[in-house]
Amino acid sequence: MGTTYSITVVADQLPPDDLSQQIDRLLSKVDNSMSTYKDESEISRFNRLSVGETIEISSEFAEVIRISQSVWHQSNGAFDPTIGPLVDLWGFGPVDREQQIPSTESIEQVLTTIGFESIVLQGLTLSKLRPVALDLSAVAKGYAVDLVANHLEMLALPDYLVEIGGELRVSGANPEGIPWRIALEQPQLFAAVDKVIELTDIAIATSGDYRNYFEKGGVRYSHTIDPRNGMPIRHQLASVTVITESCAEADAWATAFSVLGADESAELANKLGLAAYMLVREDDQFMALHSDAFDVYLD
Repeated sequence: MGTTYSITVVADQLPPDDLSQQIDRLLSKVDNSMSTYKDESEISRFNRLSVGETIEISSEFAEVIRISQSVWHQSNGAFDPTIGPLVDLWGFGPVDREQQIPSTESIEQVLTTIGFESIVLQGLTLSKLRPVALDLSAVAKGYAVDLVANHLEMLALPDYLVEIGGELRVSGANPEGIPWRIALEQPQLFAAVDKVIELTDIAIATSGDYRNYFEKGGVRYSHTIDPRNGMPIRHQLASVTVITESCAEADAWATAFSVLGADESAELANKLGLAAYMLVREDDQFMALHSDAFDVYLD
């Protein structure tokens, strides 16, 4: 997945000797299924499909599609895993190209190739209604966290912290026998802690636009693109953290809220009962906002 991972297990008895290998196999399974960098991954084979063709997919891949469909629908399209061509157009994609402001015509043209409503999932069969391509990087890491966490619980190892690329799920107690203490970063180029919260039996994911952007003519262009209009976000939301039981859902919602901005995100989070914590730029400082469901983590 092009990132690092860290797993801490607290146990009063030795775990299986091959636990590391078991975890590596789980992560490789996700990578081989959902990596756009692998030519024969499920997602790459789907992206090469013509309109009307179908592909049989794994239950894991189907579950990530279902989670994505739910967040796409509830966010009114702010979360859209077909956004890849727009990200490439603005120069933020995996292909090394100059970051520049595309023409209105090219944005409108690429928008015709965007739209998660064109993805059709029927059981374990996937097809497309238009020539769209998937990129599940905004949810796959969180899903991999869930896979590993569920596997640890199956092995009767209920005290753990699983982290992949900054997305986390924790359970039980830390090595000191107390809830896990998680630091929320302040959105700066150099890591700074904004707040430390105690968590257990929950997942947490953060998304921000403060490290990946370019400037032209004194205007800042974020790598977070709104799939509904093809433009980088212009609001002042710098980072958002979401806490839910599922890390895959937290991962996806963090991305959706990054697109929507603080006011709309707070309203939607309150409507859905989601715990969200947002840091908003105000001149050279950051103002913290949070949804009602986040109150419990601030005590």
